[in-house]
Amino acid sequence: MGFSAGKRKSRDEAVTLSDLNDDVLERVLSHLPTSSYFRMTSVCKRWKSTQTSTTFKLACSRVPSRDPWFFMIAKDSTSSSSSFVYDSTENSWKNLNRSLLLRHRRDFTPVASSGGLLCFRSSVSGDFLLRNPLTGSSIDLPWQDDNKPLQAVAMTTSYKLVTISGEVPNLCFRFYESSSCSWSKEFEIPLFSCSDGDDTETVYFLSKSGNVVVASNTLLRTPSKQYSSVITVKDNVETVYFLTSHGTIIACDLAKRSFTHLPKLLPPFLEYSIDLVECNGTMFVVLLSEFYESASLRIWKLEDMNWVHVGMLPPAMSHELYGRKGDINCVGGAGGNKILVCFNADLPEVCCRYFVYDLVGEEWSELPRCFKDGEAVEFVSALSFQPRIEATV
Repeated sequence: MGFSAGKRKSRDEAVTLSDLNDDVLERVLSHLPTSSYFRMTSVCKRWKSTQTSTTFKLACSRVPSRDPWFFMIAKDSTSSSSSFVYDSTENSWKNLNRSLLLRHRRDFTPVASSGGLLCFRSSVSGDFLLRNPLTGSSIDLPWQDDNKPLQAVAMTTSYKLVTISGEVPNLCFRFYESSSCSWSKEFEIPLFSCSDGDDTETVYFLSKSGNVVVASNTLLRTPSKQYSSVITVKDNVETVYFLTSHGTIIACDLAKRSFTHLPKLLPPFLEYSIDLVECNGTMFVVLLSEFYESASLRIWKLEDMNWVHVGMLPPAMSHELYGRKGDINCVGGAGGNKILVCFNADLPEVCCRYFVYDLVGEEWSELPRCFKDGEAVEFVSALSFQPRIEATV
């Protein structure tokens, strides 16, 4: 009795991606690092067509987390230099399509990020723009001017935009939710507790020459960090942390609708640069100070209203920052365990350096310089986002 030869592949014949049906192929491609996926789409039309596939975007949304990309911001945030990102998966610089970022939006400055979206704010109208920097998908959020100074802008992983306005101690907040496509009413945030008293109080101290001088209590911020804040979610309670113009850290509990002054890390008569970051639901403070003829860059976190030391840039590296009177702008890796510290100084010469701290490995590294057309590109700050093709509002 004879048997006809089947059309099944022999055991020695490998199965290729071309043999997979569309659903399985999309699941495989969805788990690729984003940079690898974009390279793969140039292989054939079938793979390229997944960019517009609804089922592929659904498969991507089921990937729990992706390594962060750092969206770098130049001193002139509207320049072509502000389209570079650092890919933490491949440890390389990439130049995004500028037209997908800010098409005809020259007056918009990046101010916040969450998940796969960046938030921009118009310096003219105050309106907001949420945009996926990979696909250009975006939504405009007209700002309802309440004649109160804007203090902070934060965005949650569910793409809820939160703004805090007013002057301490008369603060209020409102939020924009994509589900309803509208701004909420304004909620007042009364003072709950104050650890350090009035941060506007004048402080006098003796300089090295023995003269009595007034401590400077004014915090200078770059435009992209003017409304910088971080938001944490613990037990479904959202807390926004931001720095006042006097360098005081304020924690706003959006559930209890109250705010607290956090303890100060250093006395006001010391010169230092400070910034806040968020990693895995925890708020960290990064502090650059000079003391005893050397510079110190340290990371702290708050536990039971006490500051706990987390990490310190090795002295050999931090000493190179001494005397440059530089500023730091920092960001936590979206969904990750990395903190990026951007150091920049103008005098006596321009100096920009970028340090990354791994909270898990407790290790520091320095990013290589970025070049465009053979010339180094300098950045003053950054935002962190997950490169998600499917992210939309």
